[in-house]
Amino acid sequence: MRVGAEKNLLVKEHTHTFVNKGGEIGELDFRFPVGAPLHGINAFLSTNQLKIYDKARNAVALALSPVVRALVDPDGALQQIRNLDNVSFSEWFLSKGGTRASIQRMWDPVAYALGFIDCDNMSARCMLTIFALFATKTEASLLRMLKGSPDVYLSGPIKKYIMDKGGRFHLKWGCREVLYETSSDGSMYVSGLAMSKATQKKIVKADAYVAACDVPGIKRLVPQKWRELEFFDNIYKLVGVPVVTVQLLYNGWVTELHDLEHSRQLKRAAGLDNLLYTPDADFSCFADLALASPDDYYIEGQGSLLQCILTPGDPYMPLPNDEIIKRVLALFPSSQGLEVTWSSVVKIGQSLYREGPGKDPFRPDQKTPVENFLLAHIQNAKYAIQPDYIDSMEGATLSGRQASAYICNVGEQLVALRKKITAAELKGISKGVSLSDELSLV
Repeated sequence: MRVGAEKNLLVKEHTHTFVNKGGEIGELDFRFPVGAPLHGINAFLSTNQLKIYDKARNAVALALSPVVRALVDPDGALQQIRNLDNVSFSEWFLSKGGTRASIQRMWDPVAYALGFIDCDNMSARCMLTIFALFATKTEASLLRMLKGSPDVYLSGPIKKYIMDKGGRFHLKWGCREVLYETSSDGSMYVSGLAMSKATQKKIVKADAYVAACDVPGIKRLVPQKWRELEFFDNIYKLVGVPVVTVQLLYNGWVTELHDLEHSRQLKRAAGLDNLLYTPDADFSCFADLALASPDDYYIEGQGSLLQCILTPGDPYMPLPNDEIIKRVLALFPSSQGLEVTWSSVVKIGQSLYREGPGKDPFRPDQKTPVENFLLAHIQNAKYAIQPDYIDSMEGATLSGRQASAYICNVGEQLVALRKKITAAELKGISKGVSLSDELSLV
């Protein structure tokens, strides 16, 4: 990354760790002397998260999948995978010989981590895209985590890079309305953004406008009239998944499973330093941030800071913290006797877009029918991403690059549009209409 944030990513052990009830550990271990695809084959054949029968059936399903074709024909395989968007992963997997136990013990936790929904509700395209990446790219299955707060170690460097280049942020200003005009030929263009901050109001004008919003945000921003266009109306067919994020601070080390005495000391961190999955609790993916992101979250004299993702969040919005703690106790006997010294619950009504079967066609491109208005992906939004990229940092980065590339490619058209807008404004002034008065109307 040009901004230098890559140095803030901590590489974890190349294994996916499943914590089962009672503290039993299962692994999908990609640590192998040879890279893709052999490291993945070894991981699936040697995993102790599945029983032998389920592993065999799992191998059959994967052997019959487009993943095998991806080894020799990646483009052809991805096209096959796109064609499976209309079926759920469970439907596809079971039809190829996979077992329900494999889904419950391994693939559901992975699906929850990817999109906050289970395999019954997730498109086969999403899961098979991941499998294809794992099979063809050695590091695709390698997990990295920020060493501290995203505000400091990710968005912070990005903000500094932009400001060093002359960019500015107006975080206290909110966009109240997208102003637009329709040309005589029927084409539309954005003429400005109506902004407000407390009692202040202004209209901001630019050559091009890029909306980097989540799905609920873009729905609020798009003018209602634009929904007459199928392009924008399709966005309203995308919905977000409710999610609850719970943080629990302990006076000991919850994921230290081998040495009870060591889990009670507070002189140094101890436990599992990775993203963790579980099929045996409502929080399907979680991590001890004091271990995984220590620069901000490890505090001397304190213990584990568990961050647990409750997915799907619908039934858990009213769940009290005591219930969460009970589930932690069931997974980690080592937490027995430890005290929760602090807790936090954050509830998000719509987070990632629900990547269910048949939803992919509704994701719009960066280019829109409005001449100078583009879409780009940010954080948890899932619109405006190429079909082969699931909701991820890579997908967000690619979407932003595509939006900027489009602006660069149509520079002459944007200049011509600016001249047309200026001419229209000057014409309004010549008719006795005060431009400043026009701009003051919000």
